[in-house]
Amino acid sequence: MFEVREKPNMVERALLVGVYFDKADQAEAQSLLEELHELVSTLEIGVVESMLIRVRDGEKAGYLTGKGKMHEVIAHAKEMACDCIIFDNGLTPSQQRNWEKAANLAVIDRQEVILDIFSMRARTREARLQVQLARMKYSLPRLARMWAHLDRQGGSGGAARGEGEKQIEVDRRLARKRIDRVKEELAEVVRQRDTQRKERVRLPVPHAAIVGYTNAGKSSLLNTLCGSDALVEDKVFATLDTTTRRVELPNGQELLLTDTVGFVRRLPHGLVESFKATLEEAVIADFLIHVVDGSAADVYEHYQTTMDVLKELGADEKRVIVAVNKSDLIEHDGSRRHALELHLPGAVFISVKTGLGIETLLHRMTEMLFDRVRRLDLRVPQARMDLVSLIHREGKILSQEYDGNDILVRATVPASLAAKFMDFVVADATAREPDR
Repeated sequence: MFEVREKPNMVERALLVGVYFDKADQAEAQSLLEELHELVSTLEIGVVESMLIRVRDGEKAGYLTGKGKMHEVIAHAKEMACDCIIFDNGLTPSQQRNWEKAANLAVIDRQEVILDIFSMRARTREARLQVQLARMKYSLPRLARMWAHLDRQGGSGGAARGEGEKQIEVDRRLARKRIDRVKEELAEVVRQRDTQRKERVRLPVPHAAIVGYTNAGKSSLLNTLCGSDALVEDKVFATLDTTTRRVELPNGQELLLTDTVGFVRRLPHGLVESFKATLEEAVIADFLIHVVDGSAADVYEHYQTTMDVLKELGADEKRVIVAVNKSDLIEHDGSRRHALELHLPGAVFISVKTGLGIETLLHRMTEMLFDRVRRLDLRVPQARMDLVSLIHREGKILSQEYDGNDILVRATVPASLAAKFMDFVVADATAREPDR
């Protein structure tokens, strides 16, 4: 039976290696290597040291670096008593095999680290299946790395059957069957979720998705806006499963708000593919709230990474509110805030920790939905209680009192139903600027 290779339990001390090829890319390579340190620490693997290496003549097909540099790195890893070398770069299956053969140590890349984190974080059946699928697709071309031999299975029916299949060919066939099986299971889970989503979409409640770089504060924002208890940890990829909650906006309208998985630079394409079903929450949303960590050194790269993934999902043209979180950490740095305002025009500066800007964000969310609802002041005869019942079912009553035989109602109703109430409108408050 084909089994996906997991991170060896004995890995405790790792040497991190980042390779870059152009001097102009050195700063970004250093930043990515620091991010890899955070990713590896999430797996509770001790990082002994980080090495940044420049390869001047471009990537070497066999080892990524030259042979001399490879032996230098291996010697340093053994000198530091490391049991694993972790590359920030992606390694081809052959490069990974070559390094492991030369070093006699575990050698993994950034993609495998991210897969391990996703495996650890996945909670729902859908997320676990998505991670499993991504891991199997990653492992399939690396099966040869898991075998130190190419033993052949003998044919059981006599010499006429020949040598039989190579063991690796058998494993590849079993792996493909298992991938197909997981795809079928995932498709069934997705169908069930789509049924639930269609039921939700049938109701006239608008929907927004919170997106952004990992650890930017998306789950914390969901909890602050909705009073919910979504998992919040100061770790990368703390959230893998989408969480949807209801929030009441300043005009009384309800909004469904979904927290989505965070993005990271060099996110494995296979994971983007595998998580498309989950990330489609961003595609079907009425608008997006793009949370950015304003205190991050690479804030603009983080912003662009999120936009690139959204483009791959076909959600890059959605209406977006950019929310610059952790603004309390930069409130005394006027030049940084000014730079952020220039690069992210129209952004709302917030702090989930202190509450700064949250009311402004709520009003901006309300403005995003002006075309979806109407806020009406109505005088409804008691004989037309059917209209009041319709508001209860499809809209929201903000206030209600009786005046003789009439009911004075202030309510928000879907724009598609507004015509039913026109004969009873005292005032249409839709276009009023929200109180700030």
